[in-house]
Amino acid sequence: MISKNQIKHIQSLHSKKNREEEGLFIVEGIKLVTEFLHHQKIKVKEIFATADYLSNNKDIITKKQILFTEINTEELKKISLLSTPNQVLAVVHSVIQTLDTDALNTALTLYLDNIRDPGNLGTIIRIADWFGIKQVICSPSTTELHNPKTLQASMGAVLRVNVVTTDFETIINQCSQIPIYGAVLEGENIYTTSLKKGLIVIGNEANGISDEVLKHINHYITIPAANSNGSESLNAANACAIICSEFHRQLTYP
Repeated sequence: MISKNQIKHIQSLHSKKNREEEGLFIVEGIKLVTEFLHHQKIKVKEIFATADYLSNNKDIITKKQILFTEINTEELKKISLLSTPNQVLAVVHSVIQTLDTDALNTALTLYLDNIRDPGNLGTIIRIADWFGIKQVICSPSTTELHNPKTLQASMGAVLRVNVVTTDFETIINQCSQIPIYGAVLEGENIYTTSLKKGLIVIGNEANGISDEVLKHINHYITIPAANSNGSESLNAANACAIICSEFHRQLTYP
């Protein structure tokens, strides 16, 4: 049975401020929690789960000496942020990732300039993972990685992609002479442009790429619309998926 103090503490982690102050965040659902449990570098602090989940995962929980509390579905609803809670919630220690400068200079990397929607951020990380992009760099104004909506949308990709937060000036100082691609409305057709490994900048959902970042871009690219049907732009995550797909096609199947 879960105590009132435990419920209060977990509910406090629904807030970004408290997550940052305590260095803890929440992960929910069978698939996601199980992936976090088996990850070598992630430290799960405590698990709150139904008897079925604890029974099916007792070996890894015991091996890692993780604290656990058996709860019922009604208790899970009190601490969950999901509309339909699914058997388990874990409290996890935050891990701060560091910039991989070698990957920045030799592989394809995404830079997210002020992405504000947690669902978009999680989806973009999942897209990066799908196309083998090992590093995603977030601007300081981009939404929080440990937002529960981000984690859910990433579907575990946060465990396989190096996600770091830093300003663009730091990136420029670490870069060699690599191409910097910016997704803009008035750019070169991505399907007729020869694409190389480099840095791809995805801008804010409403305002696009900021002026401070835009001045450093040396290759402007765009996804051409089929016709002028009134749509002004694509969703940031959808645009990112199309762009990453074309980079993958050209770099993998030249």
